[in-house]
Amino acid sequence: MAKPDGERMGVVAALVRSSFLVNAVYTEAARKYGLTAQQGQLLCVLMPGPYGMTELGRTLGLAKSSLTGLVDRTMQRGLVRREPDPEDKRAVRVALTDEGSEVVEKFYAETCRRVDALPADLPESDRETLAELLGRVVLANKVPMVFAEADAAATAAHER
Repeated sequence: MAKPDGERMGVVAALVRSSFLVNAVYTEAARKYGLTAQQGQLLCVLMPGPYGMTELGRTLGLAKSSLTGLVDRTMQRGLVRREPDPEDKRAVRVALTDEGSEVVEKFYAETCRRVDALPADLPESDRETLAELLGRVVLANKVPMVFAEADAAATAAHER
């Protein structure tokens, strides 16, 4: 990313500003489907299958009370359900409903389309370099799987 006067942007500013850019796109895509950005994240995390509340809280970086409220609000929309954990009868898991699966497939595709358009002016080789470098940063920092690769998400959705 270059500054308007032609100077190059440093890594800190570039990463912070790109996170704002991606968050704005994510929020716009969520709004299109009547979701908050957090509800969109929750649905995307649940695409591969149900999560226990503890694991879900860790993945989303939410305290128990915040997570409970998010799950409750998303349940009220009919997009997720709580179900017993087959391995621990005292615990519950959160799973997508059929409606939630339909909404998240559309939301996910819309989000992918919008985010993919952000570096559209870059040559393919630069896009590949950008993906490789950002992927290394994400993996080195052990970022939870809150958004899967398009191929992995499509496979998970079709296995339902």
